Amino acid sequence: MSALPIEAGTPALPRETRRDAVWMREVLEETVPELLHSYQRAGGLNHRESHNLPSKRAVGQICEGLLQILFPGFHDDDVVPHGSLEEFTTRRLATVVQALIDQVRKSVRVGDPHKPTGKTPPIIRKFCRALPEIRELLRWDVEAAFDGDPAALLREEIILSYPFIEAVAIQRLAHRLHVLGAPVLPRMMTEWAHNRTGIDIHPGALLGTHFFIDHGTGIVIGETCRIGNHVKIYHGVTLGARSFVKDQSGHIIKGGKRHPDVGDHVTIYPNSTILGGKTFIGSNSTIGANVFLMHSIPANSLVVYEEKQLTIREKPEPKAPADRDSSM
Repeated sequence: MSALPIEAGTPALPRETRRDAVWMREVLEETVPELLHSYQRAGGLNHRESHNLPSKRAVGQICEGLLQILFPGFHDDDVVPHGSLEEFTTRRLATVVQALIDQVRKSVRVGDPHKPTGKTPPIIRKFCRALPEIRELLRWDVEAAFDGDPAALLREEIILSYPFIEAVAIQRLAHRLHVLGAPVLPRMMTEWAHNRTGIDIHPGALLGTHFFIDHGTGIVIGETCRIGNHVKIYHGVTLGARSFVKDQSGHIIKGGKRHPDVGDHVTIYPNSTILGGKTFIGSNSTIGANVFLMHSIPANSLVVYEEKQLTIREKPEPKAPADRDSSM
């Protein structure tokens, strides 16, 4: 690898800069061949000559655009122009759809660069037709938050500041793409929301209406969860898998029901963990904080963790500070 040419008449570089150029060139000569060998041996390369993978940055921009469509004006610097909502929405949707077409096609071809992508147009068409329905679901989610949180004074406050509504909005969008058969992309969307909100909901999970996550940090909801209507979940809750079925070679068998189901009108308080594909939380039940549960419970149950021993003592009086040495 040759050094960069220096034009005639240019001032001589400082000695330290010349030394830096020498050792940096050595680093490049040592590292680049090893990186190229790693690309060849281990894959993980987005190579235009073979197949172009979906773009994380493009998916993030799609998510931003979809939030702007679902909540006009709430994710914009300026208000929606008066009297031009139709033109505004048409232009914005066209931009998002064009980007979405490109990313769905790339997703379909992951692992098979020559795979036909004829199913992309019907996926996009059905997805777009579902947007009004998704907006309606989100309207009821906002209502659930307004009714369930005494700190919520305005519905606009919920849309603008509650992380759950952004995470659930993206999950409901991603779930629709997941159901329609778009691979990879739905998971990228929910991970984008996870990174922003701390709420991790797999796109395969089925969420009922009037779904409210209070606070939200540390929430995990697995792929095969089915959650009923009017469910409220607090921060730190995990709806996860109990174990994984393996084949004779010890490899995990993909698919299968692994995560719990939750009935209607259930409340799950902070830091509770509920595991297992056969676990069902009956309707109208309440799961207290810090509960660890791996079996089903009937409807109208109250599940609490009772501490074996809780000791509360009076604190000793604080010691008076020692007098400072007057000689200091």
